[in-house]
Amino acid sequence: MGKETDHLWMHFTRMGAYREGSVPTIVRGEGTYVWDSNGKRYLDGLAGLFTVNAGHGRAELADAAAKQAHELAYFPLWSYAHPKAIELAGRIAELTPGDLNRVFFTTGGSEAVESAWKLARSYFKKVGQPLRHKVVSRYLAYHGTSMGALSITGVPAFRAEFEPLVPGGIKVPNTNFYRAPEHGDDYEAFGVWAAEEIARAIEREGPETVAAVFLEPVQNAGGCFPAPPGYFQRVREICDRYGVLLVSDEVICSWGRLGEYFGAQYYGYQPDIITTAKGMTSGYSPLGAMIASDRLIEPFLADGQMFAHGITFGGHPVSCAVGLANLDLFEREGLIGHVREHAPAFRATLEKLYDLPIVGDVRGEGYFYGIELVKDKTTRETFNAEESERLIRGFLSGALFEAGLYCRADDRGDPVIQLSPALTATQQQFDEIEQILRDVLTRASSLL
Repeated sequence: MGKETDHLWMHFTRMGAYREGSVPTIVRGEGTYVWDSNGKRYLDGLAGLFTVNAGHGRAELADAAAKQAHELAYFPLWSYAHPKAIELAGRIAELTPGDLNRVFFTTGGSEAVESAWKLARSYFKKVGQPLRHKVVSRYLAYHGTSMGALSITGVPAFRAEFEPLVPGGIKVPNTNFYRAPEHGDDYEAFGVWAAEEIARAIEREGPETVAAVFLEPVQNAGGCFPAPPGYFQRVREICDRYGVLLVSDEVICSWGRLGEYFGAQYYGYQPDIITTAKGMTSGYSPLGAMIASDRLIEPFLADGQMFAHGITFGGHPVSCAVGLANLDLFEREGLIGHVREHAPAFRATLEKLYDLPIVGDVRGEGYFYGIELVKDKTTRETFNAEESERLIRGFLSGALFEAGLYCRADDRGDPVIQLSPALTATQQQFDEIEQILRDVLTRASSLL
């Protein structure tokens, strides 16, 4: 007789690892904690997947979904509208920076990124610049898994099996100052160099062929790379110089993760498009969006014109109702202010781990952090592929979970541990995270 999970194909999972053992099964959540099918409690140090921003067990979000399902469970946004999509689009437009007032709903982040690239290409064709189709993004950046979004993604291991990809994806250096190839002793100068690499890439490709630059406020893959001072302001200038659209990919960095509704507000720059998802509903129902500048819809408002793109479940009535209830909860409980208030303590608590020989760098912003692990703290020597495999999958992933902490041990770049707790987390959870990490990383050091 097979296992109960024999028919489930899990995402980004080495399925062979469960050929003999059982699959960890999470059955309940409350606040910053989840419980498995055996009744064991875990601190959710990743907010599900950078998603459950308001925390688990929020009855008002579940109730909003149920109420909407009773009233209107589904209707498409294809030439029609429904009240919750209209209301949520208006609420979002009030929160976005500048003139980002047009909200195109999707069901998730990859679709939002895909929509943004399609809009950029379509927009430039309609304004008489048909050669603009390429996009610039950063090395190791993750922007999604659909073929267009994957072409923007800069993680080689994720791309290899699906090549050839959509042509036109151009890669530039990221903002990992810990491993800066230039200006490693000057953070601001490093930021200028990294921004100018975007300009150099545009020049190499031919400015008339480049449609957009896609950047996360804090880059996720590789382990939380913040932006140096002035970086985004210089990128904005570069995009303006060459007539290129700036897309702020905020699938993770929006809805309070950095202490603002949008990461662009945190860093003080004005994008032409924001892509978002995840915390938009705190994960209680699938919803994403591409939020565009007013000028980008102008060509599509002419008689007989349309953006020839749509998604069956984009702007689903139930998801929009949850999104509205999520915003109400954010405002009522002051979650954005809570992150601003407690983010310095989160950083300080994680930085206590610097006394461990395996901890090379602690970096991030708000409630979004990465801890890079090293073989040698003095030389910053990293692990080779075999060592990283043994460290991450052979020990850390299992040991952290067994110790009661759900987070991500990742080696898409150099080995890191990533953390993004619910925005409700306080010093109690910070201390618990630090204590578990201290114990597990100490044991990891002894195994090397």
